[in-house]
Amino acid sequence: MTKAILPPSESRRPRGFATFDEDPGVPLLVDESGRPDFVALRNSEDFRELRRRVTRFVLPATFGFLAWYLGYVALSAYVPEFMATEVYGVINIGIVFGVLQFVSTIALTLAYARYARRKLDPQVDAVRALTKEGRA
Repeated sequence: MTKAILPPSESRRPRGFATFDEDPGVPLLVDESGRPDFVALRNSEDFRELRRRVTRFVLPATFGFLAWYLGYVALSAYVPEFMATEVYGVINIGIVFGVLQFVSTIALTLAYARYARRKLDPQVDAVRALTKEGRA
């Protein structure tokens, strides 16, 4: 502990306020040896929020993509005459849906990357801050 006495122009706090070298902030969730306490970490609100955010994207995306893929397979297997309907020249609905499978995979990957960057990464940083991993 050091006692900081800064000139009035540089200080936001009254003169003579005791400061610490390190801001204690949130208590760290580490055990006696300094390793993360995973049980306490799992029960923390920040970790539960991270799991909620992951689930909020992953479950609908997984079910939606599986329905789209299995629908394509089912249409190909049970309604081949529909899938053989020509759209333009030799290009039929089956080919268009097949190409859309690749397009939807790329779109889903880009959407997840954006979601992770905007919603998950800040929450991961908050969980890491509960241990010393987030501090360098």
